[in-house]
Amino acid sequence: MKLNKDTLLLYAVTDRHWLGEETLYQQVEKSLEGGVTFVQLREKDLDSETFLEEAKELKELCSKYNVPFVINDNVDIAVAMDADGVHVGQSDMEAGDVRAKLGPDKIIGVSAGTVEQALLAQERGADYLGVGAVFPTGSKADAAELSHETVKAICEAVDIPVIAIGGITIDNVKELAGTGICGIAVISAIYAQKDITAAAKQLKEATEAMVNV
Repeated sequence: MKLNKDTLLLYAVTDRHWLGEETLYQQVEKSLEGGVTFVQLREKDLDSETFLEEAKELKELCSKYNVPFVINDNVDIAVAMDADGVHVGQSDMEAGDVRAKLGPDKIIGVSAGTVEQALLAQERGADYLGVGAVFPTGSKADAAELSHETVKAICEAVDIPVIAIGGITIDNVKELAGTGICGIAVISAIYAQKDITAAAKQLKEATEAMVNV
């Protein structure tokens, strides 16, 4: 699946923390109905077999909406179920090694926190960067907060699209205007909300306004 900047506008990262009575499939479908443009499956505790099954189902769902579907960290699962790509952190695997495993046509996202990390990821074949945390966040205990100046410096240093992640909400997304990012990645701002579809819709509109300032 082809990646462009518009595809990265509203990037949803899954989390089963807020499932309640629902399945992850149902929640992801609601977010897609609300206008999510990219989905990353993030699973830290599932066994490989369940993870693979879930990944296949969600990829099929995302295909219906023509939305790219990537796997967080687990390159082997991404290869096994033919995901559209993978997102890796600094400690997971070099982007070059991931590219060798996935092949030339898959999407590779890399987390970066400095201009140096961003340039290296680009050089090694990353298609986009996830930069953050741009606000305090509860989803990653070890995530240091990144200044908006650093985000801007990263955006200016690389030629590939950059999205911001970490603690972004409907209330603070406008503060990212002017940094050069082309979209945002969120977890709780969509999946922790009572009405996931409405939350995604509002966030997409707010993000579009912020990006186009």
